[in-house]
Amino acid sequence: MTDLAFSCVDVRPEPYGAGPTLLFRLRIEAAAGERIHAVALRCQMRIEPVQRRYAPAEVEMLGDLFGEPDRWSTTLKPLQFAHASLTVPGFTGSTEIDLPVTCTYDMEVASAKYFRALADGEVPLLLLFSGTVFSGERGFTAEPIAWHKETGFRMPVKVWQHMIEQYFPGSGWLRIRDDCLDSLRRYRSERALPSWELVFEELLRTAREPMPAAAEPGPRGRQS
Repeated sequence: MTDLAFSCVDVRPEPYGAGPTLLFRLRIEAAAGERIHAVALRCQMRIEPVQRRYAPAEVEMLGDLFGEPDRWSTTLKPLQFAHASLTVPGFTGSTEIDLPVTCTYDMEVASAKYFRALADGEVPLLLLFSGTVFSGERGFTAEPIAWHKETGFRMPVKVWQHMIEQYFPGSGWLRIRDDCLDSLRRYRSERALPSWELVFEELLRTAREPMPAAAEPGPRGRQS
């Protein structure tokens, strides 16, 4: 059976993609310098959040994903990041190739929430490989990639931040229900607010204002 070894050696944003895309640089090695005609490669990527430490500000931002910090020993589970596929051209011995991974900035998606919450450091990733390898010195054989093939990679948080800034400079995206959006539009129209930022800022400011103290009842008059 053809034995392939996989590793990830780098990652960078795709500068000219139609949407946010990361390019993971994969190194593929064939045992004993075997000749490979092609590889139909699939890759599943998972975030392994338990493999890093978190600053207090990051802990606060991750509450909606993992709950209170005292529960993290049981709630810090892997998060699905992406699925990607690629056809690897023929090579002998080893090769390197870029794996494009389309990313989302939808804050309803767990991976995007996680990335957004991190200020610095690295994102621990696990890449799991599957697919078909086509090989043979004098013939042509097709074999599945062994199910246990995987590799870890620690992606710098800055790479994600630079990619998002490249596609959505100084902004983010929220997805809400139609009825909630209609209510926000009425609120904005009634107050003639020129931007959505001012709508949210006013709502936040109102929410932070202290509630007025309830008036205490005065003394009851005597009845004659």
